[in-house]
Amino acid sequence: MPEDSENTKAKIKPPFTDSVGIILAGGKSTRYGRNKALENIGGRTLIEHVVETMTSLFESIILITNTPAEYAHLGLPMHEDLIKGLGPIGGIYTALKVIDKDFGFVVACDMPFLSKTLITHMVSIKESFDVVVPRMDWKIEALHAIYRKSCLKHIERNIKQEIYQVMRLFESVTVRYVEEEEIIQFDPELKSFLNINRPQDLRRLESLWLNSS
Repeated sequence: MPEDSENTKAKIKPPFTDSVGIILAGGKSTRYGRNKALENIGGRTLIEHVVETMTSLFESIILITNTPAEYAHLGLPMHEDLIKGLGPIGGIYTALKVIDKDFGFVVACDMPFLSKTLITHMVSIKESFDVVVPRMDWKIEALHAIYRKSCLKHIERNIKQEIYQVMRLFESVTVRYVEEEEIIQFDPELKSFLNINRPQDLRRLESLWLNSS
C-alpha cells in the first residue's frame, strides 16, 4: 500500500474542516433525456446518495446548480454558475470563487458508489498540490477531484481564451494523480466513478446496488 495511504489512517479523519464538499448538478442531462440526478436507485435519488456520503465526510457542503428549485428539498447552500454555459469548468470556477476554504472536493451529482476511504485518502495528500485527481490509463476523473483556490487564475485565463475543457487546466497547475493501483487499495471494484449518461446505465447501477446490498 502506498506510504501516504498509511498516513491517511494515522492522521486524517472526517469530518474535514479544511475542505468544502462540492456537488455539481448543473448538467442538462442531454443524452439521458431528463434530470438524471433525480433518478432513483435503492430507494433514494442519485444525488441523495451523493449528499449522504459527502455529509459524512465534509463539515461544509455546497451545491452548484442552475436549477435550484429542483434541489431545494436537500437543504444545502446552492449557487448558480457565475458564468453560464461553460459546462463543468464553469461549476468548478463558481465553487472555488464562493467557498471559504482553500480546497474543494468536486464530485458529480450522479455517482452513488462514492468511496469514503478513497476520498479520505485524496484529502490526506492534497497539501502540496493544486489538483488531486484519479487516473486510470487514459481516463482522468476530473469530476471526482480536489481543486485548490490557486487554480482560479488559471481557470480565468482559460475561460478568456475560450478553453473550457477541465483537463486543459492540468497543463498549468501542480497535479497529484491517484493512479489505478493506488485507487484499488480503497475501491477494489473501481465503482466510485460509475455514473449514468443513458437509461441503460441506470439499469446497470441498479443491478450493482442490489448485488452489493
